[in-house]
Amino acid sequence: MSKQVEFFFDVGSPASYLAWTQLPALCSDADADLRLRPMLLGGVFQATGNASPAAIPAKGKYIFVDFARHAGRYGVPLHRNPHFPINTLTLMRAITGAQTRAPERLQELTDAVFKAIWVEKLNMNDPAVASTALDSAGFSSELITGWVSDADIKARLKKTTEEAVQRGVFGAPTMFVNSEMFFGQDRLEWVREALKAN
Repeated sequence: MSKQVEFFFDVGSPASYLAWTQLPALCSDADADLRLRPMLLGGVFQATGNASPAAIPAKGKYIFVDFARHAGRYGVPLHRNPHFPINTLTLMRAITGAQTRAPERLQELTDAVFKAIWVEKLNMNDPAVASTALDSAGFSSELITGWVSDADIKARLKKTTEEAVQRGVFGAPTMFVNSEMFFGQDRLEWVREALKAN
């Protein structure tokens, strides 16, 4: 496929989850490749001076109402996780590990983590809970631990996060079609139009 969507995301972002539920079908319909670019949203925030909408109480309250509207429109489940915000460093290293060591399982692991957080409302900050959730999805704790502690995988996640910032990313999800950037789960129609134009 010559067309592609680069999807910069962090599983701790409910907006990234919502975009994730739609992008595979959107890309398939457009005969485009979906290229997952796991990054660390906390690193992006630190580098850009941005912050989560949840940091502003009124905005944080509203944004989850808006996410629920999008979930309803998309026909997908979304539950506010009582453990939000999630420290996603280990999870994003695990996903980067799949990308690096088992790319054929990357989408499977990404899907499992998104669902654990935003559908099942699990406390993925708790290592025991995370281990059980990933094990039930077919990813052993030994496998995940190996990926998470791998120096090359740590470096790759850091490099992708730095690349995201250099390309103008300030939050998640951010999608690129060629050099054109689209921020937010509510910009998928623009992504679709950009793919049609290529």
